[in-house]
Amino acid sequence: MGRGKLIAFGVSGILVVAVVIGLIAGISHHKSSSGGDDVLSTSSKSIAAICAPTDYKQACVDSVSSLANDQTATPQSYIQAALNLTIQEVQSALEKAGKIGKEAKESDQKMAVEDCQDLLQFATDELEASFSSVGDSDLHTLNDRQAELQNWLSAVMSYQDTCLDGVTQPDLKIQMSNRLVNATKLTDNALAIVSSISNILNIFNVSLNTSATSRRLLEESNYVDTEGYPAWFSVGDRKLLAGQSSDQAAPDAVVAKDGTGQYKTIAAALEAYPKKQKGRYVIYVKAGIYDEYITVTKNQVNVFMYGDGPRKTIVTGSKSHTTGFPTFRTASFTAIGSGFIAKSMGFQNTAGPQGHQAVALRVQSDMASFYNCRMDGYQDTLYVQTHRQFYRNCVISGTVDFIFGDASAMIQNCLIIVRKPMDNQQNTVTAQGRTSRFESTGLVIQNCRIVPEEKLHPVRFQIPTYLGRPWKEFSRTVIMESTLGDLIRPEGWMPWSGNFALDTCYYAEYANRGPGATTNKRVNWKGYKVITNKNEILQFTSGAFLQGDQWLRFTGAPHFLGLKN
Repeated sequence: MGRGKLIAFGVSGILVVAVVIGLIAGISHHKSSSGGDDVLSTSSKSIAAICAPTDYKQACVDSVSSLANDQTATPQSYIQAALNLTIQEVQSALEKAGKIGKEAKESDQKMAVEDCQDLLQFATDELEASFSSVGDSDLHTLNDRQAELQNWLSAVMSYQDTCLDGVTQPDLKIQMSNRLVNATKLTDNALAIVSSISNILNIFNVSLNTSATSRRLLEESNYVDTEGYPAWFSVGDRKLLAGQSSDQAAPDAVVAKDGTGQYKTIAAALEAYPKKQKGRYVIYVKAGIYDEYITVTKNQVNVFMYGDGPRKTIVTGSKSHTTGFPTFRTASFTAIGSGFIAKSMGFQNTAGPQGHQAVALRVQSDMASFYNCRMDGYQDTLYVQTHRQFYRNCVISGTVDFIFGDASAMIQNCLIIVRKPMDNQQNTVTAQGRTSRFESTGLVIQNCRIVPEEKLHPVRFQIPTYLGRPWKEFSRTVIMESTLGDLIRPEGWMPWSGNFALDTCYYAEYANRGPGATTNKRVNWKGYKVITNKNEILQFTSGAFLQGDQWLRFTGAPHFLGLKN
């Protein structure tokens, strides 16, 4: 396995606890000659409960060892201690990145290290948010916050990995890898701990109401008002969700290239985003081709942008890896601020297949939604980078790995068009980037159609097309209730490189149809399976996988939370 675990997955829980208690005993007796065995017995069991699910046991014990003799420590105390050390390590890597950047010789590597600084700042922010959330929780709401914490910490893993992916100069990559190794282990441990919150609380003898859900948490925090809307919703927001179509809503900003709006560029409309904005900030973008690179920043939350149709209102760009940009920087449109919604718009990258990595749309926004949109490109068209994302009634086109990233992403009722690649290339629809078995991320394609474009159709049997390949060690992709065209190879999936990730990935198919959906000749990887049990597949529906029952109805996009059939 690529990242080397300190203890085998098959070791029993009893032996794991014994190993952890042994580590704690050594540390505790080394650090203190007083306190007695009774203190050690109580504290060691608590630390063992916290560290048992982790893969990096010694790092976990070190991170919470300050509490080894604290009889008043709570589960929150232990989790915050683990998060606090993780924050310190990420901040240390962030500081070092600035120095490493000065050694970069090529412009693309300077940009890549600058990207590392941005990404590690995002990681720090989300770790601090996790730390605060744990501190603000009582024992019951801590359990309710599990999904949210997993969401944030999974993003932190993605930021760290994206940083390293961009740095290709060997000496710089080694330096950045060395700076991030501890942060990565500690983040992985934090994810493991959060993933086991229920078990940990049980060990601490905390009685949980298993019927409680995050809805109670939202109500207690005044997130939802008496009408069932988020408390920050404005009157305009309520009208949008009461059946009034977006093109009839009174926008806060109108963009038109011909001068008939308030702004001629999308960037100008975003710059006008009020610092004390409450409710959605609605931008109407009139028909036109907008050749500008757009970023909806972290502070620009709850932006709702709509156009006159995905073939009429188009954001375009042509940055690519071939022209000297790291993949992260090639996106024509980037959405970072949480709660971003796009409707009836097109996003494209015109670099062509010769541009290699060339992103049309990069999405980092949490609880993001795209409805009736197009994403057109070739390699790496749609970068579902982090957090929870939902795509409905969209068209997504490309060739190599054209839906990729490490978000929790649901693509529902969409048309996925496979294009003709360069000579000697094959098509792969997906390349999911999950790097830890504890991440809550994955890519789900539900009730979609996967078809060839017109240029590919005559040669679709000569040019191999696969559903995906495992980009990272724990890559997770599920294709369900979809129609697969005859262009899909009988084996369905292709390796990334040799045997890499074939045992640790999670690739599954459920109730697909069409000539490409036959599974009797699929790959025989340990990580691949055909699911036939409805109860097993439900975990990958938008209600469970995205916690969509809590937020999708507020986006205005049509959706279903469970299975289509």
